[in-house]
Amino acid sequence: MSNQPRPNQPSRKPSASERNRALYVISVAAELAGVHAQTLRIYERKGLLAPARTSGGSRRYSDRDIAMLDRISQLTSEGLNLAGVKRVLELEERVALLERRLAEAQAETAALVAETHRHYRRDLVPLPPTDLIRRPGPGPAAST
Repeated sequence: MSNQPRPNQPSRKPSASERNRALYVISVAAELAGVHAQTLRIYERKGLLAPARTSGGSRRYSDRDIAMLDRISQLTSEGLNLAGVKRVLELEERVALLERRLAEAQAETAALVAETHRHYRRDLVPLPPTDLIRRPGPGPAAST
């Protein structure tokens, strides 16, 4: 795994489309990830990675692919085999999806609660204290 800065990488945070743009040939991607090019082919064959292809069939790797290679390297260095890595990556993707859905549901719920509270404010009509009904309660006994 390489901790060196990526060449030609802007200092600003790249957009999603920029991270997905396939820029690197297999040899450059392998060097950036600190692995052999054959390792990238194995990862692709095992379904861990799906680089873009040119019209001629050459692989092209994006910054997102390089980040995935870094994650795969981290997991394998922690002792996971490739099947375990694949499962962890699938679960991480699933968790990310569920977190996005939860955030959307929370935002929708908050909006509905706020709307409901706005209706409460319109529906309540304040009454002067003299209009309140007083119920007899325990107190001094009434004389007969």
